[in-house]
Amino acid sequence: MARWCYRHRLVVLVLWVGALLGLGFAGSAAGTNYADTFTLPNTDSTRAYSLMEKAFPERSGDTDTVVWKVDDGSVRDGSVRSRIEPALKEIGRMKGVGDVSSPYAAQGATQISENGRIAYAQVTFTEQANGVPKELVQDVVDSAQDAERAGLQVELGGQAITRIQEPPTGIAEMVGIMAAAVVLFLAFGSVFAMLLPLVVAIAALGTGLMATSLLSHVTDVPEVAPLLGSLIGLGVGIDYALFIVTRHRRGILRGMKPEESAVTALNTSGRAVLFAGGTVCIALAGMLVMNMRFLDGVVVATSLTVVLSVLAATTLLPALLGLLGMRVLSRKQRRRLAVTGPEPAEASGLAARWATYVQRRPRSIAAGALVVMVILALPVLSIRLGATDQGNHKDSTTTRQAYDLLAEGFGPGFNGPLQVVVDGGDADALVSAIRSTEGVAQVAAAPPSQGVTVIQVVPTTSPQSERTDQLIDRLRDDVIPESGTEAHVGGVTAVFKDFAAVTGDRLPYFVAAIITLGFLLLMVAFRSLVVPLTAALMNLIAAAASFGVLVAIFQWGWGTGLLGLGKEGPITAFLPVIMLSLLFGLSMDYQVFLVSRMHEEWVHTKDNARAVRVGLAETSRVINCAALIMICVFSAFVLSGDMEGAMAGIGLAAAVALDAFILRTALVPAAMHLLGNSNWWLPAGLEKRLPHLAVEPREEEVSEPHARVPDADGGSTVIHGFVRTPDGAPVEGAALTLLSKGGRQLDRVTSLADGSYIVSVPSAGSYLLAVTAAEHPSRARHVMVGAEPLVYDVELAEDEVDAVN
Repeated sequence: MARWCYRHRLVVLVLWVGALLGLGFAGSAAGTNYADTFTLPNTDSTRAYSLMEKAFPERSGDTDTVVWKVDDGSVRDGSVRSRIEPALKEIGRMKGVGDVSSPYAAQGATQISENGRIAYAQVTFTEQANGVPKELVQDVVDSAQDAERAGLQVELGGQAITRIQEPPTGIAEMVGIMAAAVVLFLAFGSVFAMLLPLVVAIAALGTGLMATSLLSHVTDVPEVAPLLGSLIGLGVGIDYALFIVTRHRRGILRGMKPEESAVTALNTSGRAVLFAGGTVCIALAGMLVMNMRFLDGVVVATSLTVVLSVLAATTLLPALLGLLGMRVLSRKQRRRLAVTGPEPAEASGLAARWATYVQRRPRSIAAGALVVMVILALPVLSIRLGATDQGNHKDSTTTRQAYDLLAEGFGPGFNGPLQVVVDGGDADALVSAIRSTEGVAQVAAAPPSQGVTVIQVVPTTSPQSERTDQLIDRLRDDVIPESGTEAHVGGVTAVFKDFAAVTGDRLPYFVAAIITLGFLLLMVAFRSLVVPLTAALMNLIAAAASFGVLVAIFQWGWGTGLLGLGKEGPITAFLPVIMLSLLFGLSMDYQVFLVSRMHEEWVHTKDNARAVRVGLAETSRVINCAALIMICVFSAFVLSGDMEGAMAGIGLAAAVALDAFILRTALVPAAMHLLGNSNWWLPAGLEKRLPHLAVEPREEEVSEPHARVPDADGGSTVIHGFVRTPDGAPVEGAALTLLSKGGRQLDRVTSLADGSYIVSVPSAGSYLLAVTAAEHPSRARHVMVGAEPLVYDVELAEDEVDAVN
């Protein structure tokens, strides 16, 4: 397929442009229909919401707040009422507004603070927050704030109000792309090579987002799904293309023709991309184990974007490589290639030196890396799941100022009232019981409708306080059962408490599911029990450390000011599920790219130390570059204006940084050096039963005659002998290259004055020995090497056919 896409590049480009434009046109015409079904079946808060929706349909929509404060006097003064009351009446007449409760109405005395300086009005829309048009929300804000004057402050809070404070869509993505472009240019030194991963990622992301918007018309897709789809799609799209382009450039620099290099890159790194994309989708599908409808749409959107990223990397990218040809290299690289010839096959530079250092000191490096990860993971012991609210917004936002004004005037619990919904029965007795309950500041019952009464309970503590959670438990476990009334505790605070409880209960099953699936997939791919076990352990370490960073920043407040974030608070209840899915998928990506190269070398040489060293030397640079790009992309989502998006972005950026720079380039190779050949152990019975799923291509079987010695197990050995002409004259300066059956160079030497040579062989097995010398035709022969050194003399005949060239 790679060769076909390379040769028919214009056809592939037309198909991709057509798909992008077609989906874009269809998505624009159809619009979006995102729906946040943020409910949990069989929970107390969901039952409360269902009863309220049935009995008070006009109040089942989102309720937002207009709050005002005077510097002097009272909010009851005529000069204040003359400005506020007309604004509230204008808001009440707007289409889409169901009700406006004014403090100046007969029943509104409780909406004025004790000191008379702060008051609020509640605006109830006919739709939930995501269904309220932004134009209507903006009209409400404008009408309310037009009443401001010197000494009169007017602010607005609520879920619908929050939507108009979000920055324009696409800013985070654009910043991430620009940062990725800088990293790619520094890595490649070529504008064309830099553009390749970006074009591929943008094509995949564009088609993915348009397809997601169309899917929102046929299934429930939450509004956060496109944000998370962009987050993961942009990261993996650039990374997958980066891995393939790096392999392609390396092939050209080592003397391959562009087409053959592209085909080889797709047949090696392209296979790893397919495998890595599959592991990401499996990790994302693990969210279905949670049985939360809210997450189903997230799984669809993110998995679709990942699939399209893989498709773009394996079809669109080879077509673009065909268009560029040699221009995928920088001008400097093309000139050097023309003057000095191909680069050596062995990796060199800092990456090779680091790989050698890890091989020499595996114990100290493993211990140091483990200590760092454990220290970073310690904060996770104090993690607290809950809900972020407008109290976590920036100080400059109207929602944060409204939140603070309400807390100042009516107590901290006013921003998170509980709604006790009574289905028949004696509500008055329950009101009396709740009023005398510890932790309750205010209680008020609304007039019943269709046998349903809503009792609003204002706690003495803030919505994010643990004491508020304890109050909810007290009401559910003691107060309501003792009253003999059928009632349910609802409200946003109760919903997130239930969500955190369900998440905590089901999270172990979710983690076990994705670890088991990842373990089985890696076991089949690498024919090993130890490699997937190591990967699972490393993924858990990375998850713990990244959540430790998340707790330190967002729960403890370390660095929130520096990052331009709001006030600290609990970790959003649904975030661990989404983050763990993305984190396990991305960690598996790096594990696949690192170990697939090690496994490739192990298959060729059966030398674990060499396999780990070569695999690390050849992949660490590209893994670190890919990680740096992902860190830039994820960190940019701090600019999304969404607290959950910022948490996911920072958490994933920290996870990728720790995974790539500490785990995959230090702890994993150090552990594999310590484990030795047991890395690749698989019971014989299991080997026979497992299907074959090769990440790297199989090598062709040897069909040519070869010099054979008895097979034996053993470590490294040598091939030695003499290079002579048919009359016995020594050939000095002949180049002898030992290649694996797949064509990988293992050693290269030059014959001495007497024609003698010694070539190092990593282990017993079949190899190709190629010999070239001036004024003699080249020749290549397959040799089978056992445990003992192999004596093999080479005769260069004048009339022999050139077997190499």
